[in-house]
Amino acid sequence: MQLNSGNDLTANLKTAACAVREAAAAGAQLIALPEYAVLLDGSGRVMRENSFVEQAHPALAGFRALARETAAWLLIGSLTVKIDDALMANRSYLLGPDGAIVASYDKIHMFDVTLPSGKVIRESSAYRPGDRAVLAATPWGPLGMTVCYDLRFPQLFRALAKAGALFLAVPASFQRETGVAHWHALLRARAIENLAYVIAPAMCGEHPGRSSYGHSLIIDPWGAIIAELGAEPGICYAVIDPAEVIRVRGLLPALTHDRDFAPPV
Repeated sequence: MQLNSGNDLTANLKTAACAVREAAAAGAQLIALPEYAVLLDGSGRVMRENSFVEQAHPALAGFRALARETAAWLLIGSLTVKIDDALMANRSYLLGPDGAIVASYDKIHMFDVTLPSGKVIRESSAYRPGDRAVLAATPWGPLGMTVCYDLRFPQLFRALAKAGALFLAVPASFQRETGVAHWHALLRARAIENLAYVIAPAMCGEHPGRSSYGHSLIIDPWGAIIAELGAEPGICYAVIDPAEVIRVRGLLPALTHDRDFAPPV
């Protein structure tokens, strides 16, 4: 699903919960939300002031109750989780239909860039990067967890696919400037390279100090876009067939063709 969250956590959680209930009522069994699902502000200070330790995070508690209510699997794209007085984790969660935390993943790659407009973003000043890849078990097969800027690092996706991932999650709040140029191309590339479904729920629209591209996508293991949203909040649906991953990997077994090689000199 696609959201336009600002810096009112309570209001954003209510909006997200309504969308989750709508998706579940339509028959969705796995519901994916974007990065910063219930809070997005361009100020690191605002994000820190509205972060919580995991055990006391009101949004995590709310989503766990919502998973139990809807009996759906929920991928919370990410929440800001307080690590200490200075740093947060940008943490993604997979919840089972009983509300249990099946897996969590801390975003590894920090978005420390200067955009073409001159805007400077330094995620590493507010977030502690993760240091491990995460493969989560689902009833449909293994799900590889990533977040946003991870998309530009194909080695992470390759590792997840070679470990057995049939599906790759890329919840994001992709900047509009880079999204127009790279979002579709990078997501299709990750699906094609790894012969896996890519599920990419996105933030959209304007937030305090930020602009998000939107265009949530679901891509099949041959690289075809099978569901897409535009620039507004909404929900898109797709039928995901694990057997299709097996079929395509049988036709093109590139995951078995990697070879070690010496680096260039």
